[in-house]
Amino acid sequence: MQVSSNTDHGDFNADRAAFMAALDQAHARSFHSYFTQYVLVDESAGYVAVDEGDYNALPQGMLDRVIEAVPSKLSDEF
Repeated sequence: MQVSSNTDHGDFNADRAAFMAALDQAHARSFHSYFTQYVLVDESAGYVAVDEGDYNALPQGMLDRVIEAVPSKLSDEF
């Protein structure tokens, strides 16, 4: 990852921490869901993790904000 020397490192670290928290939540939820988990950019929260199963197919407005997808790890196949 390239980081400009012009960036304010305090905001960058806070933004990165929020992203990592949402990504960790998506990974944790993926073990207990049959659906893909998505990390979305959110204006108020920074980043949020959502379960595709909560929305059936994600609406286009949400799809436009997806920055990471974590596939489900739960399976009925043996």
